[in-house]
Amino acid sequence: MEVPNNNPTTICHVVGMPYPGRGHINPMMNFCKLLASKRDEILISFVVTEEWLGFLSSEPKPPANIRFATIPNVVPSEEGRAADFPGFIRAVLTKMEEPFERLLERLEQPQKPSVIIHDTYLPWVVGVGNRRDIPVASFWTQPVSVFSVYYHFNLLKLNGQFPVDVSERGNELVNYIPGIPPTRIADLPTVFHGDGLKTVHLACEAVSRVPKAQYLLLTSIYELESQTIDAIKAAIPTPIYSIGPSIPYFRLGDNSSLSIDSQNGETSYMQWLDSQPESSVLYISQGSFLSVSKTQMDEIIAGVDMSGVRFLWVARGDASRIKEGCRDLSNKGVLVPWCDQLKVLCHPSVGGFWTHCGWNSTKEGVFAGIPFLTYPIFWDQVPNSKTIVEDWKIGWKVRRGMGEEEHLVTREEIAEMLQRFMDLESDEGKEMRGRAKELKEVCRRAISKGGSAETAIDAFIQDISRRHDR
Repeated sequence: MEVPNNNPTTICHVVGMPYPGRGHINPMMNFCKLLASKRDEILISFVVTEEWLGFLSSEPKPPANIRFATIPNVVPSEEGRAADFPGFIRAVLTKMEEPFERLLERLEQPQKPSVIIHDTYLPWVVGVGNRRDIPVASFWTQPVSVFSVYYHFNLLKLNGQFPVDVSERGNELVNYIPGIPPTRIADLPTVFHGDGLKTVHLACEAVSRVPKAQYLLLTSIYELESQTIDAIKAAIPTPIYSIGPSIPYFRLGDNSSLSIDSQNGETSYMQWLDSQPESSVLYISQGSFLSVSKTQMDEIIAGVDMSGVRFLWVARGDASRIKEGCRDLSNKGVLVPWCDQLKVLCHPSVGGFWTHCGWNSTKEGVFAGIPFLTYPIFWDQVPNSKTIVEDWKIGWKVRRGMGEEEHLVTREEIAEMLQRFMDLESDEGKEMRGRAKELKEVCRRAISKGGSAETAIDAFIQDISRRHDR
């Protein structure tokens, strides 16, 4: 699929190349929509595999100046990538470059793109852009603290803290990485131990390529990670823009995404939320990639049921098990296969968020100003949980330990925790909710006129426009 370009003298053509995963495609698309809304003369070619084009076809269509372009399905299907994650990453790193470069040749006619925005985990794009003399912007979809850990990976080696046995040394502090508060080894991304060791060198290599790009785009709000961002700016001469949160806050007044709820005559979950008391509903979503063990899932279901709290649960493949385990489902809970998460989190009846701590979900919860129950599973979710609970102090950990060190959290423990967590009158809860509301205001100021995110996005647009006009 090619992007028509009938007026090459005025069009600033941006090519977006996301990593083929939901948690990476969504923030890049959100950013591209913001770019497209800022200036009509910006035209965006958003590159996905043919499989992902099929997934995205059921979603609301992007603005007219964003067009999809495809490459063949040269990586394993999204449906099974969790089964062999290292193999999926190897395919992404070795199979996508050639078809992308062929597509880029077509997209260059009649005019060379002004910039390629690529996911940092696709480091080969930097080489493609440099060969073709096209500026490249590296787009980082995880916390800046995680970027800094990868960028300063050699410090872990020099300090004798990689490789280590987490079961023996997990509580040791890492306190020498620029801009990052002291962090236990066990709270580093999961690529630093266990099965993650198969991919840690790939992550670190991808980040090491960033200085060869012309820009670095961070999907964090500056105020949330200011010390870390300043440390990265001091370490890397590349122009760096904190353009986060890269969540769809610009769609909060739009109801087009709610049409999916009314299928089969079911009542919209938003209507159900409208009927619930303020801050009384726990929103539960464990992400779209990996899941918890069957034994732990049974305990979670039973614990939610025993707690008696109201809930809206994104069930995905677990709907039948949840229905069996929750005896009074019709009175206190709603199961959905999908929902507009940010709208749900911002609804006044939602008072808490049980999450796997993916970075996009973390930012959406902070933007909504609600407290978290954290159950991280993979990659950056573990340090995100640490940030939520220990640094921001706006949540509690449900999961205890990882891998061989994990302890089963029983239904009784879960039920008791949920009751305390959703108690709006406790001093502990009031303090946590107060801090969550303060961070919410930080986010709202960042995206307002003159705010840090708005200013960074405008500066990036000016920069790529100046390059285009030369």
